[in-house]
Amino acid sequence: MSTAELNEDVKIVLKELENRVITDVFFVACGGSLAVMYANKYYLDRHSKALRSSCYNADEFVYRNPAALSENALVVLCSQTGTTSETVKAAKFAKSKGAVTVGMTVDKHSALAKEVDYVLGYEASYTTGIPIDAVNSNYSLMYQLDAGLVKIFDGVDRLPETISSLANLQAVIDKAHLYYGEMSTRFASELKDEKVVYTMASGLSYGSAYSYAICVLMEMQWIHSQAIHAGEFFHGPFEVLDETVPFILLKGMDETRPMEERAHEFLKKYGGKLMVLDANDLDFSGIHEEMKAYVTPLVLFEVLWKFSYKLAELREHPMLEARRYMKKFAY
Repeated sequence: MSTAELNEDVKIVLKELENRVITDVFFVACGGSLAVMYANKYYLDRHSKALRSSCYNADEFVYRNPAALSENALVVLCSQTGTTSETVKAAKFAKSKGAVTVGMTVDKHSALAKEVDYVLGYEASYTTGIPIDAVNSNYSLMYQLDAGLVKIFDGVDRLPETISSLANLQAVIDKAHLYYGEMSTRFASELKDEKVVYTMASGLSYGSAYSYAICVLMEMQWIHSQAIHAGEFFHGPFEVLDETVPFILLKGMDETRPMEERAHEFLKKYGGKLMVLDANDLDFSGIHEEMKAYVTPLVLFEVLWKFSYKLAELREHPMLEARRYMKKFAY
């Protein structure tokens, strides 16, 4: 995709939606794929008056059976492998209600791809280890879809700045790795023997904190964790804090940053082991001002992902191969 082009799969979906009446958008997935969806709901919350949006765990989506799920709904589902059984089931359920279904997956011939009306094929290096350009990531495709929906249903065109920004995203990620390289090495050494590590964020970055807690620290490193919302921190969770309890804090650039700032001040005052990734420290050259906040979750998660391999090496606990249950058998 060039700097001036909309992704071809996204283009097909938007073309079909031009003649549809859509009032509700449901973002549906599990685990790390669900975490990506939080940022997309945030985007529509901020920029669309015409579309109501919500995020659901795939199984709960089916069991809860939202009243607004109808022929006027768009259901966007994501499964990296396309084999997540709950997400495939949710796609079937959504279609049975007459909704338009879009499946995001690396494998365009997967079970999920076969169940949806339209497929958005994306690239991911998390399981393949093969480097990608972030313009082809799930975040990128989702933001293109979001901007396209706003153009169709709200009449506001944010696609040019969205597309041009995403084309420059990989360079931002590469510079972030360099910026945080030394700090990542230091914290990997400090946290390698910890049994519990909490993650915290708000707004757009909360999904990254959530994904890192459950899909990396817990799933891949067997470190007990919990993603704590920076606003909710002061309504119970802060009681666990002392100078021995490790926290990873993500500070974004969106409207909820004051909550992260407040939590940061408390963590500095009463904590002791604190790793902070602050988007304000990074070089976002080539990213449109409005888009900086939206690409931050992916940039910070990519930094944490590379940090995880340093942590895994010191713990002698391989990131993917050491999992006990994940994708090892039916459950």
